[in-house]
Amino acid sequence: MAGRAPRPHRGDRPGLDGACFAVVAARFNERISKRLLSGAMRALASAGVTDEAVEVHWVPGSFELPQAAALLARTGRYAAIVCIGCVIKGETPHFDFVAGQAAAGIQQVALETGVPATFGVITALTEAQALARSGGEVGNRGQEAAEAALEMAAFLHAQRSRNGGGRGGGGPRRRRAQAGSAPDRRGGGAPRSRPGGK
Repeated sequence: MAGRAPRPHRGDRPGLDGACFAVVAARFNERISKRLLSGAMRALASAGVTDEAVEVHWVPGSFELPQAAALLARTGRYAAIVCIGCVIKGETPHFDFVAGQAAAGIQQVALETGVPATFGVITALTEAQALARSGGEVGNRGQEAAEAALEMAAFLHAQRSRNGGGRGGGGPRRRRAQAGSAPDRRGGGAPRSRPGGK
């Protein structure tokens, strides 16, 4: 995506009162991921989503985002899943495989579960480009992914209400995070990043 994302639609978002959201963050290139997470949390807070209604789960890298998002989506606890990470191009085709599979997998989660799963993964040639897209001059892809999640959650709620209900999810009921991934509402707790582009 070149440049800034379109301005989000900030109209009424019915049905999101008390809704829970999950953010799945990749630890690889953690410095960038933490900036994306901050942007996502700001966007959710500005929409009235409390810290208690957001669970943050860390996974090893962007390649693992779809599996974690699928597991969380299938619980029916979340109105939407925000996926964030950073893939920086190295000297091998590894970059293309990871970025492409992360995008395809996250899309598949949304299509198969009916729970919005948004793509906030930066793909960059250099760390400088990644910084520009994680709160720099080109915006914050984490914030944009959270705003897309909010808009899609409201859209799906409106469509399901119009059609007489249907699959719910995302209510105020919350449970403990799945094994191996303690919720972290402040964005910390991730190990130091490794060099490379996973």
